[in-house]
Amino acid sequence: MNDIRRSILWVVFGFSMVLIWDKWQIHNGQKPTFFPTAAVTAPADGKPAAPATDGSVPAASSAVPAGAAAGIAPAGAPAPAPAGQRVDVSTDLFKLTFNTEGGSLIGATLLQHASKQLGTAPIELLTQTPEHTYIAQTGLIGGAFPTHKTPMTLVPGATALVDGQNELQIRFESADVGGVKLVKTYTLKRGSYVIGVSHEVANTGAAAVSPQLYVQLVRDGATGASETPFYSTFTGPAVYTNEQKYQKVEFKKIDENKVDIVKTTSDGYVAMVQHYFASAWLLAEGTARDNFVRKVDNNLYAVGSITTLPAVAPGQSQKVDARLFVGPQDEHVLEATAPGLELVKDYGWLTILAKPLYMLLSTIHGFVANWGWSIVLLVVLLKAAFYWLNASAYRSMAKMKAINPRITEMRERLKSNPQAMQQEMMKIYREEKVNPLGGCFPIMIQIPVFIALYWVLLSSVEMRNAPWMAWITDLSTKDPFFVLPAFMTLTTIVQTALNPLPPDPLQAKMMWMMPLMFSVMFFFFPAGLVLYWITNNVLTIAQQAFINHKMGVPLKITNPFELFKK
Repeated sequence: MNDIRRSILWVVFGFSMVLIWDKWQIHNGQKPTFFPTAAVTAPADGKPAAPATDGSVPAASSAVPAGAAAGIAPAGAPAPAPAGQRVDVSTDLFKLTFNTEGGSLIGATLLQHASKQLGTAPIELLTQTPEHTYIAQTGLIGGAFPTHKTPMTLVPGATALVDGQNELQIRFESADVGGVKLVKTYTLKRGSYVIGVSHEVANTGAAAVSPQLYVQLVRDGATGASETPFYSTFTGPAVYTNEQKYQKVEFKKIDENKVDIVKTTSDGYVAMVQHYFASAWLLAEGTARDNFVRKVDNNLYAVGSITTLPAVAPGQSQKVDARLFVGPQDEHVLEATAPGLELVKDYGWLTILAKPLYMLLSTIHGFVANWGWSIVLLVVLLKAAFYWLNASAYRSMAKMKAINPRITEMRERLKSNPQAMQQEMMKIYREEKVNPLGGCFPIMIQIPVFIALYWVLLSSVEMRNAPWMAWITDLSTKDPFFVLPAFMTLTTIVQTALNPLPPDPLQAKMMWMMPLMFSVMFFFFPAGLVLYWITNNVLTIAQQAFINHKMGVPLKITNPFELFKK
């Protein structure tokens, strides 16, 4: 190909087609051809996975005598009890549901976040229904001790955080099991998505005991409803340690028993992540623990930590505190909760660029109080920052467009002599002082920045239920009337018309088809992402038109219909 820039564009086009094909395969229930992603394992009969049985109790770590290995209760342990009673608790941020079986948290409704569009019912993040399971559990292992399957009693007290009250405690007590009594106290604070969970272990027997406390999050493999056929976000367990930092674990890897995480540590957290929201167990820094990720049942997975308590003498007790985060991936809240917790908001390999962009976007929002206009202003600032770099690229494109008629005539004249055509083309480039790559490198330098901004907008829960204006009431969902995608397609076509087209008619046709094919995806993208792309396109058109006018290149819009008639 004579123009190296066309080769680059063909590569981009080919790669885009590969991505589109993979997403189309996933959308139709097939495995992706080129880039395999996490698969959701469904039961063979197509029915929802059954709730976990005793296999949901994690095995004790090697520091404790085998007895609860593989989640099997030790000899002498009571048989699993029937499901307990539900206890509803409400605060300013939550509607929580506990189960007296183990004192587990089996429901968490986030009152300030709608399930779908603004005005719909609040989203249920944690839940336990025949259709979906996502719960938080704790218990003791290493002996015939209380687990999350042990019946517990709710201590009488308030179950609602009332006006003027800043803290609410919910307390569950177990009976004596194996000479051990477990008391769980959940502490809920106004305005906080962090729940304090205190475990008091009392030895009621005649011999010292050394139980292990486990904390775990159990979830099925269903993906978020916010995904589309053309983009996906990570759903699944994650483990953070100072040693290996943030490690995501795909459900598929758990199915294949290919989990590679830091297991023994004294810092970090374990989490269950989905688009916009997350939950995480956080033990105190310095607490030695063993992390685990495992399959509990068909299409049911667990991530958690196990820590060994100091020996508890008869008549004595030990207390272990933990924190449970259940809420949105608000970066400011996550950073204030624990080191590294903000990484559940996953920007991928462009985190180093995405975080400053998010901070800038958040700062702009502090002034304009509208996320839609914040996006517009952020793109304006980025285009201004790259103005001179873009100007260099657009001047090169303007020169190429100016000499395109001459190159087209030459190609037609020498089409039977490719070698002479190449020599003549290089001669024209030298005479006109045109660098065929001059328009590529400045733009390629900016690509990581705009990809990072793309992931900022895709990952930020602030876009969820955030209105812009008129009919755009939620920047995280697609435009209901497809006005923005249609306008984006128009701006992309205008931008293509301003750039020099390849002299080769076939390549020129492809250059016109690419924006149309690319725009199809944007009809399913969140409105915030489309708004960002439109703003970038409009500013690019304005700058290119200004430079073309300044260099004396006619602002002529090519008629694509004439091109396709040839």
